[in-house]
Amino acid sequence: MPTLYLRNVPTEVSERLARLADREGISTSAFVTRELAGIARRADNAALLGDLPDLGVSPEAIVRDLEADRDAR
Repeated sequence: MPTLYLRNVPTEVSERLARLADREGISTSAFVTRELAGIARRADNAALLGDLPDLGVSPEAIVRDLEADRDAR
């Protein structure tokens, strides 16, 4: 597995990451690796969305229908 070194990480960022890792009971390295893996997975989202068929429904129509459904409750 490759090793990634980060330079010039601001002290406050490093401290916050350490606190978040401590809250979960894991090392800072494990915490940052998990967070970076999540970010890397999102890089594929645009391609996945691009492969979806166009159903011809506008975002405005979706919002309008959601709001109408909520108002009906």
